[in-house]
Amino acid sequence: MTAKEKLRTLVDELSEEEAASALLVVERHRADPMLHALAAAPADDEESTSEEDATAREALAAYQRGEALAPDELKRDLGLA
Repeated sequence: MTAKEKLRTLVDELSEEEAASALLVVERHRADPMLHALAAAPADDEESTSEEDATAREALAAYQRGEALAPDELKRDLGLA
C-alpha cells in the first residue's frame, strides 16, 4: 500500500474534528518556508564535540525536571513580547 493509499484510509476513519486539525497541520506545513528549507538541507555529518554532547545532556535533564520555559516566558526573556 502506498503512502497516499494509507493516508486515504486514515482520513476516512477521522472524525470531522480530527480531519480539521489534520488539515490545518498539513496546510501550515505546506506553506512554511522554514520547513521547506529544513527538508532541503543536507544531513549534518559533523560529529558533535564532547562539550556539545554534555550541554545537550544537561539541557535534556533540565527539561525532564520541568525547568523548561513556557513559550510566553521565553518570548518575554528575549524581549519579543
